[in-house]
Amino acid sequence: MDNRELIKMALENKKNAYVPYSGYHVSAVIETDDGKIYTGVNIEIASYSPTLCAERTAIFKAVSEGSTKVKKIVVVGDSDWTYPCGVCRQVIREFGKDAIIIIAKDEDNYREYTLDELLPHSFGPEELDNAKGDNI
Repeated sequence: MDNRELIKMALENKKNAYVPYSGYHVSAVIETDDGKIYTGVNIEIASYSPTLCAERTAIFKAVSEGSTKVKKIVVVGDSDWTYPCGVCRQVIREFGKDAIIIIAKDEDNYREYTLDELLPHSFGPEELDNAKGDNI
């Protein structure tokens, strides 16, 4: 694919950026060495995060493809019960406040949680909306 086509794709994809706080849209398009094209956009959340875990990778990919509502998320890992870290819980809060979180050992051994159970008294976009107009 030539540079112009890649630029056009990036411009068209920019609309998928999730930027409720800054309004600053960023889009990226890469072509891999095997000819595949991947798109990405900037994604803001109320609480900024330092690294990217499996949960955030899955959620951010969905958001970059235009899906901003998480209904269900399954988490498995090398230990018996692998739970989302605090940063991932905050990201789930942003995109799946009402999501069911399934923590599984295998197909027969799993636990279901609501986000309120894993992240009580959470901080989200509503708090930022409520703060608008306040003079600090």
